Amino acid sequence: MAFVYAVALTGGIATGKSSVARMFAEDGYTVIDADRIAHEVLAEQKEKIAEMFGETMIKEGNVDRKALGAVVFADPLKRKKLEQLLHPLIYEEIEAQAKTEDAKGRPYIVDIPLFFEGKRYPIERSLVVYAPQTLQIERAMNRDGLTREAVLERIAAQIDIEEKRYMGDFVIDNSGDQNQLRVEYERIKEAIEKEFE
Repeated sequence: MAFVYAVALTGGIATGKSSVARMFAEDGYTVIDADRIAHEVLAEQKEKIAEMFGETMIKEGNVDRKALGAVVFADPLKRKKLEQLLHPLIYEEIEAQAKTEDAKGRPYIVDIPLFFEGKRYPIERSLVVYAPQTLQIERAMNRDGLTREAVLERIAAQIDIEEKRYMGDFVIDNSGDQNQLRVEYERIKEAIEKEFE
């Protein structure tokens, strides 16, 4: 059975999930990165993407993720179409990696940005990285060079971060600086270790 020792890592756009994933990796935890796997699957499916969304989605032989993102975030039906193509393939790969990790008998992290939204993964424990929406907007605009409207579009495609905060079994509050994040991370890492003792 897969996902026995898994903890789903989730949050919202620009809440600091990647920073937390990096901390776990640096401490020797395996981090299965759903986004990285999604990018690999997307690249493998580029012919199908061109077929479904047009040749303009392919740039220099690769899927133009920015162009594709603009199309699917603006149209829920197109997003659904893309998800129906990619999600089964992504799930298959994540499940295979999870089985390998479960065999080791120790906790590992599965980084899934839309864990609650997708309801695809039978992972019992979740860790939410939280930051208030005002900070999310500010960070995403600075980090990704997105307009406020583009950030709000992406936020609207996710469950509200305030709600996610109450859905998680563990919560890291990342509304402060890097030092505060480190303290929060250490606290949660300890709680996860206890959970699997």
